[in-house]
Amino acid sequence: MPGANARALEKGRSLPADVLIMDLEDGVLPDAKVDARGRVMSFLAEGGYGSREIVIRVNGIGTPWFEDDLAAVGASGADAAMLPKVEDPATVAQAAAVLEGAGAPDGMGIWCMLETPRGILDARLIANAHPRMAVLTLGTADLSKALQADLHAPDRLPLLTSIGLCVLAAREAGLAVLDAPHFDLSDDEGFERSCRQGKSFGFDGKSLLHPRTIAVANAVFGPSEADIEWARRISTAWRQAAAEGKGVTLVDGKLIEALHVEEAERILVLAEGIAALEREAG
Repeated sequence: MPGANARALEKGRSLPADVLIMDLEDGVLPDAKVDARGRVMSFLAEGGYGSREIVIRVNGIGTPWFEDDLAAVGASGADAAMLPKVEDPATVAQAAAVLEGAGAPDGMGIWCMLETPRGILDARLIANAHPRMAVLTLGTADLSKALQADLHAPDRLPLLTSIGLCVLAAREAGLAVLDAPHFDLSDDEGFERSCRQGKSFGFDGKSLLHPRTIAVANAVFGPSEADIEWARRISTAWRQAAAEGKGVTLVDGKLIEALHVEEAERILVLAEGIAALEREAG
């Protein structure tokens, strides 16, 4: 949500989204950046965002606003700072130092956007750059331009290598990883297809550009009722087997091991988080 748009910042208080990204970078004109920063801080001070995670995308390293943006985020109470166009671990370390100098709590994370060839190739180093690292997000608009690739190619074939490296780096480092936006807001079918493809690639969720796309993204990336029921059965069977001193068990004739239980527990935690957000929204 552009930090210069008060209406969007207000609307965020009622959206059924897991995360709200308040943007000080590309969504704000240069002459409006300082005012946008102040507006975002004012809205956060007022509160009203419930349990939604609040992330502030700052202007990139090398810009006149980078350190001032981060200092403001460090004192804002936001959950994380998002760094655009990250290309090396030194950027993460510098951002962390500024956040900590501004009094950022230990739980404030850093999200890194990978949007350039160098950023993709150094994804593993970036993902492991600092204990505050929490999320990698893929930015395909700038990346496609740099690669001289077709952003709108069917099935995103020119970006498959970059997508794979991004997901691999996140998983190796134990981070969450988010897919890039779908840029054609008039293409509902293509958006849903992009969400399903992103989930199949291993992404945890998708960056969105408009509230009208939230419902489809939530439906695709959230667990289905069948997924939740399966997870409950696996968890129950495993606990019963453990109580009997068994290290494996069967569900519907299929062998269930610790790896299946770990996935089942992940689904149940995710489902409860979604349910809590829905209850909060009324």
